[in-house]
Amino acid sequence: MGLRRHVYHQLFARADRSDKLTLFNRFMIVVILAAVAVTIVATEPKIFRPHRELFIALEMTFGLIFGVEYVGRIWSVAEEAGDEPAWKARLRFMVTPLALIDLIVVVAALMPFFFSDVALLRIVRLIRLAALAKFGRFSAALRELVRALAERRYELLVTMALAACLLLFGASSLYWAERHVQPDAFGSIPRALWWAIITLTTVGYGDASPITPLGKFLASIVALSGIGLVAMPTGIMASAFSDAMQRQRGAEEDKQTDT
Repeated sequence: MGLRRHVYHQLFARADRSDKLTLFNRFMIVVILAAVAVTIVATEPKIFRPHRELFIALEMTFGLIFGVEYVGRIWSVAEEAGDEPAWKARLRFMVTPLALIDLIVVVAALMPFFFSDVALLRIVRLIRLAALAKFGRFSAALRELVRALAERRYELLVTMALAACLLLFGASSLYWAERHVQPDAFGSIPRALWWAIITLTTVGYGDASPITPLGKFLASIVALSGIGLVAMPTGIMASAFSDAMQRQRGAEEDKQTDT
């Protein structure tokens, strides 16, 4: 096995194939968890300020590891090029969603090398939470769930369209009913849209609420509609998750039967 083929196997082996997670992929899972943990802890000023140099050193270390992994993937992906030029296979890989996430994580982690602005570093640390999305490369169950959700995309789009209609209805009706008595909260449809979002999602902050009888009646309709609106995507996603788990169990049973 050549060096590039060996690197390709270490980086691109997937749990949903016959091969299991490689040693390097297991190492990367540990690194990703550590990087996310450091990112979360670093948002607490009382912890970050006394240990600023340590946190920056850890961020740079994670950035170098992610950078080496990213370069290794670009270099070794030419193994699957076949008859086409290697640069085409590498370019095609570089524009995939997971490769773009890798690039964002690398750039965000290496930013302390080039910038010292504290405000910018705070934003960068939050961006580095994108490292968590790299687990999609290692989790067959997550890929099955994404596939199941993609199969339900039309149902989810219908739900989103219905939600948009309900939001517009709620904001327009409360604007019509309350605009004269509460101009600050309902003086325009965009202002009333905030109340509609909070009500339909059943959050209910209470910073804006109707006070007229007509407004309360219309708000009751919107609030009751919100219960069904929340239940619809929840049911669709629960069904998709169940289908994904059943498909995964079926695949595992088929493998056991074949062996």
